[in-house]
Amino acid sequence: MIRLLIADDQALVRGALTALLSLEADIEVVAEVGRGDEVVDAARSSAADVALLDIEMPGIDGIAAAAELRAAVPHCRVLIVTTFGRPGYLARAMQAGASGFVVKDTPSAQLADAVRRVASGLRVVDPSLAAESLAQGDSPLTERETDVLAAARTGGSIADVARILHLSEGTVRNHLSAVIGKTGARNRADAARIAETNGWL
Repeated sequence: MIRLLIADDQALVRGALTALLSLEADIEVVAEVGRGDEVVDAARSSAADVALLDIEMPGIDGIAAAAELRAAVPHCRVLIVTTFGRPGYLARAMQAGASGFVVKDTPSAQLADAVRRVASGLRVVDPSLAAESLAQGDSPLTERETDVLAAARTGGSIADVARILHLSEGTVRNHLSAVIGKTGARNRADAARIAETNGWL
C-alpha cells in the first residue's frame, strides 16, 4: 500500500484528488494539508511514502516544500501536480528533489500511475513540458538577481528592496538592470512577468 500525502491550498481540488486516488486499491491517502509549511510535519506524522504537492500554496510554495521534505524526510518521494505547467518550474522542482512533475489536467488513471512510479523510485515528467523545458534551457538569472527581482515585483522602491535584502541601493539597481537586459524586458514589472511566465520566480 502506497501512503500518500496531498498538499494543495484549494480544498475542492484537494478533496477531488483524495477521492479519485482513494479509489485505487494500492493507494491510501494518509494526510491532507493546505499550506506548504505544513508538508514536512504531515509527512513525518503520517509516514507518507509519496507527497503530492501543488506549487502555489501559502506558507511556502511546493518547490520549497519539496526541498525541505527531501532534507527532513528523505524516504518520502515528491510528485508535483500543478496547474502551472511552466518549464522553469519543472527545472526548479527537479533541482529541489522532486521525482515527478505533472499537470492537473492529467487523467486520473495516469495520475495514479505517476504516484506508483514515483513510489517505486522512478522519475515521471509530463512529456510535452519536458520537451519545452529542454528547448528553453535554464533561467538566465543568477540566484542574487532572482532574489532581487522577487523582492522588487511587489512594487516596492529601490530603497525598500535594498533594506529587505541588506544590499546597497546601487547594487539593487545594478541587479535589476542586469535582469531587465537578460529577460529583454521594458522595465522591472515586465521582467517579473516574463520570469514568472517562465517559472524562474
